[in-house]
Amino acid sequence: MKWEGQRESDNVDDLRGSDGGGGGGGGFSIGGGGLSLGGVVIALVAGWIFGINPMTLLGLADGGRMSSAPPQSRSAPAGPGAHPQDAGAKFVSVVLADTEDVWTRVFQSAGQTYQPPRLVLFSNRVQTACGRGASAMGPFYCPGDSRVYIDLSFYRTLRDRLGAPGDFAQAYVIAHEVGHHVQHLLGVTDKVDALRRRQSEREANATSVRVELQADCLAGVWAYHSQQSKGWLEAGDIDEALNAASQIGDDTLQRRSGGDVVPESFTHGTSDQRQRWFKRGLAQGSIRDCDTFQTRSL
Repeated sequence: MKWEGQRESDNVDDLRGSDGGGGGGGGFSIGGGGLSLGGVVIALVAGWIFGINPMTLLGLADGGRMSSAPPQSRSAPAGPGAHPQDAGAKFVSVVLADTEDVWTRVFQSAGQTYQPPRLVLFSNRVQTACGRGASAMGPFYCPGDSRVYIDLSFYRTLRDRLGAPGDFAQAYVIAHEVGHHVQHLLGVTDKVDALRRRQSEREANATSVRVELQADCLAGVWAYHSQQSKGWLEAGDIDEALNAASQIGDDTLQRRSGGDVVPESFTHGTSDQRQRWFKRGLAQGSIRDCDTFQTRSL
């Protein structure tokens, strides 16, 4: 992925090295607030009840530095709106900028206005409108403040623990979370939250799968338009994203943990489903192809 020298977003807040506002608030809410990329692994009841990414409880997440994109420095935080200077932060800033360009054009073509999210870089923990977030939860989007949150150490976990290396695998992570923002702007998030409140746990899990697969499809839509406009993808980049989608499928994560595969507990979709919906968005770059809620077969 030829990302060096591309435009960087102004919508990045670098809170690394600060307390991230993490001193107050309660637990992080998945059902009514944040939407996380990190897959659901298995049978750890605390993870299901409290909304904490079970990857943490199984020791799959760590606090090390990111790798594939160049490692982040330990310099003082750049602060809200400033451009971070370390290469890892510059990479996500470039990817975010391109999502802004792509979704602005897509929304304009539909006669709508795109309002980009902000992206918050943090370390360890952060306070959000959805509650307190933690690095171990993986990247997440909070519709309450229209922000994507990421601790760049997740990229080391993605590469070393989950077997998904590569810069475009990392770009897919950002694009997926921005996909949740697009869902929020289109009114999907509010409708889904209202639906979940009327559903049983099993039904709510099935709804969550459709939400996450749609975000995967929207990431594919971004990739299609991004390549059409920039031509910056290289051989193997799409395979990196597909591999990442596969490695964080619910069934793969559950097998990796050594437990049984329990479809009723899935909240993000199987590896095959995640790949399929990313490819569906990538094929034509059309949001219309991403309606996971009206199809019977995922």
